[in-house]
Amino acid sequence: MSFTVVIPARYASSRLPGKPLAMIAGKPMIQHVCERAQESRAARVVVATDDVRIEDACRAFGAEVVMTSPNHASGTDRLEEVARKLGLEADHRVVNVQGDEPMLPPALINQVADNLEFHPEAAISTLCERIHDSHQVFNPNVVKVVFDARGMAHYFSRAPIPWARDLWPQNAASTEADLPDGVGYFRHIGIYGYRTSVLSEFVSWAPAPIEQVEALEQLRALYNGARIHVDIAGRPPAPGVDTEEDLARVRGLMEAGGFNA
Repeated sequence: MSFTVVIPARYASSRLPGKPLAMIAGKPMIQHVCERAQESRAARVVVATDDVRIEDACRAFGAEVVMTSPNHASGTDRLEEVARKLGLEADHRVVNVQGDEPMLPPALINQVADNLEFHPEAAISTLCERIHDSHQVFNPNVVKVVFDARGMAHYFSRAPIPWARDLWPQNAASTEADLPDGVGYFRHIGIYGYRTSVLSEFVSWAPAPIEQVEALEQLRALYNGARIHVDIAGRPPAPGVDTEEDLARVRGLMEAGGFNA
């Protein structure tokens, strides 16, 4: 079964405006992202943007571009518009690759797409990696996920889950907490595969209370009964770009030949 990669790319980033067009090793960042996606098994790679500057840059290096509304409340809304405009069938798989991931291993794109095929009961697929550092477990900027024996997500949270009741005191967040033996803690990696049908449903659902309090959009899907398959990433994810410091680090890695797909 074929799948499509959609790369949302916005110009108006709050922390790093214009970052899809930031130059890295002689190319705009969005071009590197497209090249990583094209190295996957995707049948089609499409950039979704609402900014003509990004559209012009993408067309200059030959990328397919779909212009989208600037009024979307979420990235999933933008993805649904692209799927609708492309006329994708209900069971077609769409992988959302962020436009600030110039070093994303193509193998992870394939893994997310494959998991939707291998798990027909799942509407969405995503990835995670094991956490070994208690500081990450207690860091609210690190999203944790708990899933069952088949890999189906129970919950995503900024809080430490599962909570080690007998090991951690009430003020554990301010201590050097140990992690309990025999329990895995997992950081969510924000790459998603969707069936087109769930995208159509998602845009009809109101924001869920748990989504709003955690500020995690994927909780809307769980709240409405959509099943999310979570797999441990087959290889470590590469750093993305959110800040000037991130950009400098990625530039250094890529210009030094530190990228290995």
